Amino acid sequence: QVTLVESGGGSVQAGGSLKLSCVTSIYTISRRCMGWFRQAPGKEREGVATIERDGSTSYADSVKGRFTISRDNGRNTLNLQMNSLKPEDTAMYYCAARESAYCPGPFDYWGQGIQVTVSS
Repeated sequence: QVTLVESGGGSVQAGGSLKLSCVTSIYTISRRCMGWFRQAPGKEREGVATIERDGSTSYADSVKGRFTISRDNGRNTLNLQMNSLKPEDTAMYYCAARESAYCPGPFDYWGQGIQVTVSS
């Protein structure tokens, strides 16, 4: 059974930073597409950042230059460093994984999500 467990969320003031981590039972995260998504109240879920097998990363325009996705293969952990946070970053954040090494396409596994709240 594949599990993904997020941590590191919480409340922060605008301009602050948070680091999300996702510990997975997937020991081959280096071979898969991994990603972070978020969903704000009343809005659809959106992709935040992804990382492919070769290390290529992709970011939503709204977070470029502020968020950084990375992985620690030895610890089976996916990270999301979030800097210069804005109130519009407030959402439930989800870690996800694909069976594939490449990111285009639906994700196969999801964490339960963790709340991030940014106050102005």
